[in-house]
Amino acid sequence: MARVCVFCASSERIHPRHVELAGDVGVELARRGHDLVSGGGRVSMMGAVARAVRDGGRHTLGVIPEALLGLEVADVEADELLVTADMRERKGRMDDAADAFLTLPGGIGTLEELLEVWVAGTLGMHDKPVVVLDPGGVLRGLREVVDTLVAQGFVRPAAAARAVWTTTVEEALDAVEAGIAAARSGRAHSRPRPEEVLEAEP
Repeated sequence: MARVCVFCASSERIHPRHVELAGDVGVELARRGHDLVSGGGRVSMMGAVARAVRDGGRHTLGVIPEALLGLEVADVEADELLVTADMRERKGRMDDAADAFLTLPGGIGTLEELLEVWVAGTLGMHDKPVVVLDPGGVLRGLREVVDTLVAQGFVRPAAAARAVWTTTVEEALDAVEAGIAAARSGRAHSRPRPEEVLEAEP
């Protein structure tokens, strides 16, 4: 059993297939015996994954900033709902609570969350797996930008490889579990040498 932090959209303007994807992720997380860490919202993809995990009998921890409570979007049915002072504290509490990070399609907030844990992993600040599930290619442009940065020398190939890209729910959860197993056995990504950090950005 592990606690998997899922980053995903809270927008209600997206195509229903993305919400269905989030629900499928929640079903599979619960089926495999994992708990959820989320941004504490009850709408769109964020709500769908949380409901599916609970319906499967697993625990959900939502972390939401105080400013969003007034918008009536909080997942009040969460097994635990932590209210933070701001977004920075929210991300820190989510990161600390999770054993792995799984990113689904989302907006700029989702991208920020992905990039923050991705960079922290490349710098050796954590050894938790960072997995992206993007069956429809919504985030393809980000992957292409990172590939270009690698080609131009701005990003180390090992740093780019720190995020695992997947296209099916099963593949994504397999990657999450493999990364957790590697971290627990001490075989996770090694900390970069100082000269590697100085030679190129993460």
